[in-house]
Amino acid sequence: MIQAANGVGLLLATLGAIGFSFKAILVKLAYQYHVDAETLLALRMGLSLPFFLAMGAVADRRAQHRLTPGDWGWMAALGFSGYYLASYLDFLGLRHITAGLERLILFLYPTLVILLSAIFLAKPIGRRTVAALALCYLGIGLAVGHDLRVMGEPGEVLLGCALVFASALSYALYLMVNGEVVGRLGAMRVTAFATTIACLLSIGQFVVLRPLSALALPWQVYALGLAMALFSTVAPVWLVSEAIRRLGAGPVSLTGTLGPVVTIFLGWLMLDEALGPGQLGGAALVIAGVLVMARRR
Repeated sequence: MIQAANGVGLLLATLGAIGFSFKAILVKLAYQYHVDAETLLALRMGLSLPFFLAMGAVADRRAQHRLTPGDWGWMAALGFSGYYLASYLDFLGLRHITAGLERLILFLYPTLVILLSAIFLAKPIGRRTVAALALCYLGIGLAVGHDLRVMGEPGEVLLGCALVFASALSYALYLMVNGEVVGRLGAMRVTAFATTIACLLSIGQFVVLRPLSALALPWQVYALGLAMALFSTVAPVWLVSEAIRRLGAGPVSLTGTLGPVVTIFLGWLMLDEALGPGQLGGAALVIAGVLVMARRR
């Protein structure tokens, strides 16, 4: 029975990692229809909003303690940093770089958590962690070099890298605060309400920056937006949460190493993105570095 439960948990974690990895592919496919990042993000979040409202209502009903104004303030901060700002910067960055490079840069967020903890919380960094960090950033250097050679537009590639790195930094800041809030309020409730706030921020941004006529889009964009909402937003959140309940956070976090591999393969298969030794070698180094840090923790 235990082995079967572990097997189900591993399957859920794997499906969640694949779902998150598929998001960049769907965004790049939607960009082929000349939709802008603000409209596409609002579409994704607007279609996700009913599911997160329902998830939050269920989680809140099961909770033992009611939410205070201070709790809502923390969730607003988490929603802004971890889901709205990180997503918006990521969408902007995907305009300029390949899906494979985007996923590798986002995958650096554990290294940023370690660096931020060392800077602001005075947590020491051991030699093994320094070596792992070096592996990660050497890998990113190789992957960026691959995109520079293939795309031939240094300004575009570097701008996209900067935007996606800022997205990873925003998510790392979210993770640093997330642990304490989740410990008090519960993972599902925090995730549901923080994401709900991010959905409202994304919709509000669209209303301020774009006319309603911007929603006159081809049906393919709506289909991709719905797929993004269901298969790369709502479903992975639930799958990963359920996998953590069955297996614990440690084993589930390791399944995230599938993300760059899946995105690089799907980018080659569905977007005709070039594969090369620089990108593959860079991916291997980044994954190896993150695995070393995960094992150390």
